[in-house]
Parts: sequence; C-alpha cells; structure tokens
Amino acid sequence: MTKSRLTAATVAMVATAGLLLTGCAGGAAGAGDSGEKKLTFMFRGGPDEQKAYEKAVGEFEEANGVDVNIIVTTADQYPTKLKAAIAGRQIPDVFYIGPGDLQAYVKNGIVKDITEYVEGSDTIDLDNIWDHGVDSYRFDGELIGQGAIYALPKDVGPFSFGYNKTMFEAAGIPLPDVDEPYTLEEFVDVAKQLTKDTNGDGTLDQWGTGLNVQWNLQPFVWGNGADWLNEDRTKVTVDTPEFAEALQWFADLQNVHGVTPSVGEAQTLDTYQRWMKGEIGFFPVAPWDLSTYEKLDFEWDTIPYPAGVSGETSAWIGTLGIAVSNSTKHPDEAVKLVEYLTANEEAQQTLVDAGIQIPNLKDMAETWAADTSTMPANKQEFLQIVTDYGRGLPGGNTYNGEWYDEFFTNIQPVIDGKMTAADYLAEVQPKMQAFLDSANQQAGIGG
Repeated sequence: MTKSRLTAATVAMVATAGLLLTGCAGGAAGAGDSGEKKLTFMFRGGPDEQKAYEKAVGEFEEANGVDVNIIVTTADQYPTKLKAAIAGRQIPDVFYIGPGDLQAYVKNGIVKDITEYVEGSDTIDLDNIWDHGVDSYRFDGELIGQGAIYALPKDVGPFSFGYNKTMFEAAGIPLPDVDEPYTLEEFVDVAKQLTKDTNGDGTLDQWGTGLNVQWNLQPFVWGNGADWLNEDRTKVTVDTPEFAEALQWFADLQNVHGVTPSVGEAQTLDTYQRWMKGEIGFFPVAPWDLSTYEKLDFEWDTIPYPAGVSGETSAWIGTLGIAVSNSTKHPDEAVKLVEYLTANEEAQQTLVDAGIQIPNLKDMAETWAADTSTMPANKQEFLQIVTDYGRGLPGGNTYNGEWYDEFFTNIQPVIDGKMTAADYLAEVQPKMQAFLDSANQQAGIGG
C-alpha cells in the first residue's frame, strides 16, 4: 500500500545508519562463503500481497537459479524493521522504498544506482512502464523526477473516486458521468439527496460521503487551482484564497451540509466501515482495495473527482519502488529480481490477479482496463489518473515530508468547524515553510 512512509525521525536514523554503511561490504544475504547466489527481499503487505509475491518470487527462483529469502512485515512495522536492518548493517539485497525516502537514501549511500543495468537491459522496456512509476525514482542530486534511476516501481497507485451504484439506483438519482466530473456544487447536491434516514427511526443511517482529510483533500485543492508548493519546491503556497476555499468546502461537508457522519457517528463506526456496509455514497477506491471490494454486497464503480474553479478533475497517485542495496554482493541478480517483479508479464499477472495493483506495463494495463465484466467497470479511470491528471503526494518530492505533515497536525479544529480555513492556513504556512527550508537545506538546494 502506498500511504505509509518513514517519519522524519526514522529518516534521520536511517540517514545516520547510511553514513556508517558508506563503503561497507556487508549485506543481509548472499553473505555465505560457498559462492551460492542468495538474495534477501524485504517488503510489506497483507496476506493477499504476501501470497502473490511468494508465488512471483518462486517463479523467479526457478527461472534464474537464485535462492531468495523473503522477509515480510505489516505496513506499520516496515519502517522500523528496515531501519533496524540498516543500523545493524544487514540491509536486504532488495527492498521496498517510497519516493519520499529516496533523497535521503541516495545521499547516504544506501541504495544502488541501477541506471546502467535497466537502461541496457534486454528483459525490460522502460518505455512500456508507467512514466510516473519510473520518474518517481529518478534523482539528479537536487530534484526527484530526473536523473539517475535508483529503483523501479513496484506499482503505481491511482487514488480514484468510487460511488455506490446500488444506492444511486435505489434513490432514483441519475448515475454520475464517467467523463464529466461534478462541480463542487453538484456534488454537494447529490450528496444531500443520498443522506437520509432509511428506516424512519429519526436517525441518519446513510450519508452522501465520508472523506478523510489527510488522504482526500488533495484532489479538491488541485481541482480548485491551488497547491501546496511552488514549481521549484522552495515555497509553501497553502495561504491562498483558492486553497482556503477548497479546505473550507471540505470542512463544510460535515458542518454545514451534513452529508458526512458526525464525529460521534464516525467514532461508533468509521467511514471506511460504513462504505463497506453500503451506508456511504461516495468513497475513494485505490488498486490495493480491489481484492477487498470484491466482497461488497452492492455494485460500485469509479468516476472522476469533483472539480472546483479550474474545471479540471485531479487525483493523487502513489507508488512504491523496489530498490537494490548498495552493499549487495550480487548486484546483477538483485537487479534481475527487481526487473522481474516490476516488468515480467507472468509476475505482473500474478499481482493483478491478487487484486492488489494495476499492471505496471502499459500495454497489459490497457487489456486489463478493457474488461468491464468485473468491478469497477470503469477501470479506465485508473489509467487516466496515471497518464493524464494524477499527481504525486506533495510530501514525496522533497528531502523529507515534515513540512507536509505539519499541515495536518492541528487541522482538526477546521474539520470540526471551530476555526476557519483561512485563519488556519495563515497560521500554519510559516510553520510549514520553516520545515521546508530545513529540508531543502539538508538536501543542499534552494539556497
């Protein structure tokens, strides 16, 4: 799953460990004196992902005559476990990495530059892998997105918008257009029609939506023509009228329009659980949700996010990468494993069939999306996010994400209607700027 990343403290400790490892030949695997080729692959995920990767890695072992020791953790445990491995000079040969961690890992010599391996490879075609996925792991010493390649994408994660088709039909509401996004006003109007007391007991038991500010605010900000940073990533730009309008609109969904569960109702049952029970009309849908959403008792599909004054829909797109340790004793085999998990058609099919991601390969993804017999029927929405309008999360393209985390630290009074968005943004912008300045100073950019 693409949501988790290292905290600032973890990054700092990882960076310190990396300094110790510069020039060190140690490695977690392949360390035997017999010359036998052995690798260690460390990743995170739930049971579906673990099972899929065990199968894919088994196929790689058979095809390449390499033994791979798998270390799997939960998403929450992964940063701590990886940090401990780095500090103990037992870095896995191959492991997951997020874009937000790339700069620190590169600058401290933890991950290997694999550009020459993959650009000269006869087993993968970089042009057939999503540009966002590859570019997220390029770094030229100053900016993410250009320069040398330090990982290949495990996946790309277009964070799409879903709706409960069964609920719409029961309410007699026309289904959303898959090509034309709602305006913010239209979205509120439909959400109000979906919010109701279905059993007549005087208590709401169905709501238009229920969105988490940390993971769902971004599309509405971008769609309203605002952003977190300027183009060269040196200035925090949250204190604008367009940003304030989007954040205030988001808070008003609960406090003015009443189309989301109240704080008390959300504590009884969170909005994800209510969506799973069929009590929420609109809710995010990501590729890693697909295996779970297969079990839903209602029909659902995907649509573009509502658009603000820009008139254009937006969405964020996550990714995880698979990197090679600088200390591996078997770089050729380690890179081959990365290439296999990233771009081998059989491996990709195994992961897609598990319902944990969309295909990394562009041509394979087009075939996958053309299948409308399984939900979501509008799989093309995922591909449009990847190719047309998806953006990386704001904190992923800087040396660390402390500045971005600061935005959400004290945002709850706004969501609860106790503070205006404009007041909050004026207060938080200088705090965010101080963190960004520090991150850029650590990265050696931005003066």
